[in-house]
Amino acid sequence: MAKGKKPKHIAIAGNIGAGKTTLTEMLSKHYKWIPQFEDVDHNPYLNDFYEDMPRWSFNLQIFFLNSRINQILDIHRGTETVIQDRTIYEDAHIFAPNLHEMQLMSKRDFDNYFLFFQTLKSMVQPPDLLIYLQASVPTLVGQIQKRGREYEENIRLDYLKRLNDFYAKWIGAYQEGPLLVIDVDKNKFAEKEEDLGEIISKVDAQLFGLF
Repeated sequence: MAKGKKPKHIAIAGNIGAGKTTLTEMLSKHYKWIPQFEDVDHNPYLNDFYEDMPRWSFNLQIFFLNSRINQILDIHRGTETVIQDRTIYEDAHIFAPNLHEMQLMSKRDFDNYFLFFQTLKSMVQPPDLLIYLQASVPTLVGQIQKRGREYEENIRLDYLKRLNDFYAKWIGAYQEGPLLVIDVDKNKFAEKEEDLGEIISKVDAQLFGLF
């Protein structure tokens, strides 16, 4: 990114329980960025999806795709810097392929969905910085238990591990733009101020070229 140019879009990616929402809140406060969170309350497919996944998986993913594309378009229309909790890439590279692999989405639906994602992706700009929160399964489980969300209580270890494998593959090949990987097994930014400070100085270096 050109020096002195204000970043528009920071995105935080990571598995369930990695700490995306917490880091989004902390960084938005520090930098006075506008936080943008996932709207799970107004998703008309979620309940049906949990009742019958093969029937509703495609519909659910299309809903997510549309809402995230709209988020990105909003970000680029605006004048402020926005930090986004979860990215458009994660649906396409992690959650949809996982549904397909678990035979909860047909090959036909997955191929259709993924081609549509690629078409839309070519029409929007990637984030100025992607921050990936990398965490082992035990760390994820610990953080999920800590926050005690009822609907997350039955998440299985093998499910988290599968998602982690998809994340590793995606991040390993990510070339859309600047990437910062934070090891959440070691960096406890939610509890330790100096760990958050370490992330902030890395973000400064990436965005503003300050060393």
